[in-house]
Amino acid sequence: MEQFKTSADVLFVLLGAIMVLAMHAGFAFLEVGTVRKKNQVNALVKILSDFSMSTLAYFVIGYTLAYGNGFFVSAEQLAANSGYELVKFFFLLTFAAAIPAIISGGIAERARFVPQLIATFLIVGFIYPFFEGIVWNGNFGLQDWLEGTFGAKFHDFAGSVVVHAVGGWIALPAVLLLGARRGRYHKNGQISAHPPSSIPFLALGAWILAVGWFGFNVMSAQRLDAINGLVALNSLMAMIGGTLAALAAGKNDPGFVHNGPLAGLVAVCAGSDLMHPLGALVVGSIAGVLFVQLFTIAQNRWKIDDVLGVWPLHGLCGAWGGIAAGIFGSKALGGIGGVSFGAQLVGTLGGIAIALAGGAIVYGLIRATLGLRLDPEEEFAGADLSIHKISATAEHETSW
Repeated sequence: MEQFKTSADVLFVLLGAIMVLAMHAGFAFLEVGTVRKKNQVNALVKILSDFSMSTLAYFVIGYTLAYGNGFFVSAEQLAANSGYELVKFFFLLTFAAAIPAIISGGIAERARFVPQLIATFLIVGFIYPFFEGIVWNGNFGLQDWLEGTFGAKFHDFAGSVVVHAVGGWIALPAVLLLGARRGRYHKNGQISAHPPSSIPFLALGAWILAVGWFGFNVMSAQRLDAINGLVALNSLMAMIGGTLAALAAGKNDPGFVHNGPLAGLVAVCAGSDLMHPLGALVVGSIAGVLFVQLFTIAQNRWKIDDVLGVWPLHGLCGAWGGIAAGIFGSKALGGIGGVSFGAQLVGTLGGIAIALAGGAIVYGLIRATLGLRLDPEEEFAGADLSIHKISATAEHETSW
């Protein structure tokens, strides 16, 4: 029976890893549908290449940094316990690789290709696992300190802060250091609209992400006997809350409507195992409005050219989710309890600080040495032709 249980856990975590792996197709098509047509090929290539670089960085450095377990032992040792540690790595890798996938949407259409791959290696190898290990492995004793100070550890069941907020706040320095796309903002105050190139692709990406998210959240239990349907229902309620709130706040704009469910799902990750479904509905709804309002303000008032809005979507909604777990996870609001608002606030702010510092250091160093941005001619031609020598629809490159 014990062997059967171990094998069942392996299959459970493996299925979760496959579902989250599929989410990377969602990241790709969300970006393909949002950027201009001359940058669609680059969006697809970036997501796959970043995932590959993430795998290398996390296998060689990141997983060991976070959990103290490495893979430089014999295959016989790796295969122990039906290879549970290996599928756990695969599952957590898909989380780690979400960080550069998030960043990709913010820096789209004007970032150089190879420097971004180098940034991906540094972020997934060092910055992300540093905070991941603090939260999910108790490294450096900070979780014990929070428990002693506030009566509870920082709770982030599926990564509102560890994955999403960290990804969004790392992306912010990258976006600011790159600067806006050429022609986006004019000296007279006018703003050139860069509408999505394909609403169908954008919608496809959003749907793939939303479906895969149930693996992201539910399988974060990491053991079959720890699975709980509450996580699934809370994810669903946050998703529909974000959708309807973004529909109303965004005045039927399809870009906002399809990012609304993602905002809700980002926010519910942290407390999806604790909240009452009605609490999850509220959390998701607030996240939907938060995304619409802050995306609009950042683009139009602050002139931050974050192409997919990854800072408001992942950075802000992820931070809201970390704090919300301390509110709606409490028994007073129908939750299971065992959380502290103070611990949630400190943990969330700590994640933001590490992400901001890490993003500024990595992208600042790369800008100072290799350069981050395509030159004006390359950006005008588009990343597809400048980097990959082919466009998404190659009629112009053929003789027929």
